[in-house]
Order: sequence, then structure tokens, then C-alpha cells
Amino acid sequence: MSTLDGRRDFATDTTLFRIIAIACVIAVLATVAAALLLDLIYFFTNLFFFQTFSLANHSPAQNTLGWKVIIVPAVGGLIVGLMARFGSDKIRGHGIPEAIEAILFSRSRVSSRVAVLKPLSSGIVIGSGGPFGAEGPIIMTGGAIGSLLAQFVKLTSAERKTLLVAGAAAGMTAVFGTPVAALLLAVELLLFEWRPRSMLPVAVACAVAAFLRGTFMGTGPLFPVDTAPVTLPALISCILAGLLCGVMARSLSMALYKVEEMFEHLHVHWMWWPAIGGLAVGLGGYLQPRALGVGYDVIGDLLHNHLAIGVVLAILIVKAIIWVVALGSGTSGGVLAPLLMLGAGLGVVLGPVLPGADSGLWPLVCMAATLSGVLGAPLTAIVFAFGLTHSANAFLPVMLASIVSYGFVVLTMPRSILTEKIARRGFHIYREYTVDPLERHCVREVMTRQVRTIQATDSVAQVLQDHFGPLQNHRAFPVVRDGILVGMLDREALLAGQANNVATIAELFGAHVPLVALPDETCRIVATRLAVHAVERLPVVQDAQSRRLIGLVARSDLIKPSLQLFDEEFHRERLRKGMFSTSSR
Repeated sequence: MSTLDGRRDFATDTTLFRIIAIACVIAVLATVAAALLLDLIYFFTNLFFFQTFSLANHSPAQNTLGWKVIIVPAVGGLIVGLMARFGSDKIRGHGIPEAIEAILFSRSRVSSRVAVLKPLSSGIVIGSGGPFGAEGPIIMTGGAIGSLLAQFVKLTSAERKTLLVAGAAAGMTAVFGTPVAALLLAVELLLFEWRPRSMLPVAVACAVAAFLRGTFMGTGPLFPVDTAPVTLPALISCILAGLLCGVMARSLSMALYKVEEMFEHLHVHWMWWPAIGGLAVGLGGYLQPRALGVGYDVIGDLLHNHLAIGVVLAILIVKAIIWVVALGSGTSGGVLAPLLMLGAGLGVVLGPVLPGADSGLWPLVCMAATLSGVLGAPLTAIVFAFGLTHSANAFLPVMLASIVSYGFVVLTMPRSILTEKIARRGFHIYREYTVDPLERHCVREVMTRQVRTIQATDSVAQVLQDHFGPLQNHRAFPVVRDGILVGMLDREALLAGQANNVATIAELFGAHVPLVALPDETCRIVATRLAVHAVERLPVVQDAQSRRLIGLVARSDLIKPSLQLFDEEFHRERLRKGMFSTSSR
């Protein structure tokens, strides 16, 4: 049996191929930007901590500055504060909230200043010991590259959003080598839709960046880990680990909100806040040097259980404090790498007491679960953990713990660490994805079929008396000639015709092509048409060629799909008697 209405599962657009081609170019540029950002971090790390001009990858923990290390992050924070004050305040923050805000409230437009200053400021902050990762800055930088390139081409705001997200996801792929996780992050946090028109360009951009990454940063997982298969008792352990990670995620988020409020109450300009936060970072780095900087080497040691419990506890406490203080000060840096370290550290602490698996599994499980809880993006966290380690045996425990952590945070917090910052600027973001009920129903299902019409040959005076007199029950009526639509007539048009001595209704329209709805169009399309043309109802015609009138759809009709949605959401039913009974004749 074939369908007759021509409706499809997904909307199609021939411009998709053009957008994909542009996304490929953006992926190349974002990958180059990611390589440059990492080089900037290495350069400033060597400059600040070792007083050398080098791009070698050295950990700031190896410095020999002694107590002077306390000053270094403050100097970096001061420089970035000046850059934000006199360059662009959009470089403040950890990247993802700023990208979300640009997408939802700035029509996906990002300035060229951000594209230049964001990676530079992040390189300075992280290179001077800031406890951040490169992923947040490259997400914003890649997004800025996508937005800027899109602004040079004649595109819609929706297409510009797709290219912004393509650049952001490509940048993340280039840093971590996790294209699928980057695509899921785009879906869960940035696109705010699940449509081929946006998903395909972003997916292609991630694939291109993943292939190019080998040229700049090598191939293979960033933290290769081999774990043993889990046993049934690990089920309870995963639930417990997920709950504890959810508690830590909630605690970190609440602590960050408090620190941000404390900085907002300071009687100094926000330009100085990163320097103040930098002093806290420097003090923490003096007490525990391995808490400074990106810390990829520390994450690797935690995942392989190379550190003693006492050292891990010290790193965990210091990293959490300096990360929250630095991020709350409004400096520039990412959140993923710190969360990976904090989660892995918690897993090392829990490993000896959780049954069902070897202790080496739990740093990876808690790393993913913490990321899931803080970001509110469980699918991203699950696939991200696999992409970073390629540990197939850990996939199931990672999935369970990440879902438990996500569920705990969703039930106990109104917003995530990403959306709270935007909410404080007066913008609310609703992150649930659902199918629009107006997309699920077509016009023929909601339209009025019995329509009172006006004949085109009627006189203006007669129509004014019969249809627009004291008993008028509609604001406008369709005008037809032998069942064929001529147009829609309201009182204003009729009175204008009477003032101009027009004799018949047909003379009011001339060669005018009426605005119509088709029976197989979705209610969403028609609702948009009503809004764009500022009308309250549309005649429904059999097809655009014949224009034979078959009904009328009004704004009130478009409420009908919401009634079914209400019934699905709130009407509770019991199992009906006889539901499984059989009958025979």
C-alpha cells in the first residue's frame, strides 16, 4: 500500500550539499586552530614556568619556581582580564555557555575578535597554570570560525547555526580524537534539534577533523586503558558510583554558583577578578603542583592507578577548589579536562571498596559519570569515555553509572553548570527534545470542512448585509467562483471596495493570487505561514493548481494537536478488561 500525501520522515533541502561543503572547509580550519591552541598552551607554559621559548610539552608541575609559582597564575589572569576589558568580554567563561548563547540569542553570530582572542587568552590562562582544558576554548574558537565563514555567505540563521556547531564539534574532535562524542555533544548541548539538515554537516565536519587530526596530533586514543570484564556484583557498584558522582557533580555546580556570587559582590571591576582567582590557583599549585594546567598526564596516571591514595586525595581536593575559584572568577578555560581529572580521582579513591571489577575500572567509570552529571549530557559522556580509552569492557558500567549520575542531577538541580550562567543573564533554556505536535498532524486532520462561502458574483452591498451585518459570526470568509477559491474577504476590504464604488466581489481581487493551505501540509508549516503573514485563518484548497476549496484552517484549529499531547501526558489508564481475550464466530 502506497501513501498518497507525499509526506516524508524528514524535511529535505537541496542547499544541504552546499552546507556540507562549507562544513568541510570549517573542519579543516578548526583542526588547524586546535593545533595552534595546543601550541599556544605549550608555549606559554614554557614561558611562564621555565622562562624558555619552546613548544615542547612540559608539565607546569615540573617547575622550580618555589613560592614564586603563586604569582604566575595571577599574572596570567591579569593579562586575560585586560584582554577581556579592552578586547571582548565574550572571551570570559569556559566556552560552551557562550556558544549556546550565541546560537539561541545572537542568531549564531560571533565576532572576529572572539575567534582571535579566545584561543590566545586560553593559551595564556592555561599556560600560566590555570586548571582548565583546551576543549572549551576550542569549542568557542571553532564555533567562531564557523560563524564567521557563514557570515561571508548568504545563509539563513539556521544554516549559520549548523556551521557554528560544525566548527565547535570539529575543534573538539581535533583535541580529543573523539568524533562520535563530539557529534553527540553537538546534539545534546548545541544544536537544540535532531534534523538531517544540521546533523549531517556536523557529522561530516567531525569525520574530516578526525582524519586530519593524525597529521597534527597523531592517532590512537588519548588515554588507552585495558579493563577486565565485569561481574554481576558490579551492577550495584555502578549504581553507587553513579550516585556519588552525581553528588560530586551537584556539589561542584553549587560551589561554582556560590563563588560566582562572591565575585559579583566584590567592589572591584570584573577585569581584576581573573587575577584574584589566579592567586588562589597559584596557592593551590604551590601546595600541589600536579593540580596546575591541563593535567592530561595526571588523568593518564589516575586511569592507570599510578598514584597513591593520599596523593590522589590531595590532587582531588586542590584541583576542585582552584578550578571552582578560577572558573567563578570569569577567566577563560574549559571544563572537560578538569572534570575528567576530578572524576577519575574519585574513582581511584572508591576503587578499593567497590566490588565486581578490578580497581582499575572505577576511575574510568567515575570520570564519565562525573562528566555526565555536570554537563547533563549522558550520551556524550558515555561515548567520550570509550573514545578516549577504547576500553570495550568498560562500556556497560560506564553507561549505567553515567545514567544514574545524570538522573540524580536532573532530579535535584533545576539547571546545569552550562545553563545556569546563561540563566543569570535573564535567558531560560529548555533542553528537552520532543516532536512538535504540530509536526505530527497535517491540515486535513484539524481543518473545518463545512465552510460558509461568498460567491464572487455577489454584489458588495448584498455581502455586507448578509455576511457582515449584526449576526456576523466570522471575521473573514472565502470567496469562490464555481468552487474555485478567489480569495479571503474581511470587513475592511469590503468597506474599502464600497467606498470605491466596486460593484461585485470579484472586482476586489482582480488577478490577486490568494494565500492558501494545502491539506497535506503540517500544522507547523501553516502556523508559521499565519504568523509570517499576520492572518488568523487560511482557506484549504485541494491543490495549488486547481485551487478548489475543501476547508478552512484557523489559529484555533491548530490548538487541537495539543489536546492529544495533553491526553498522552496526563491521562492515566488502567488495563481494560477483556483486552487480551479472544473471540470466535
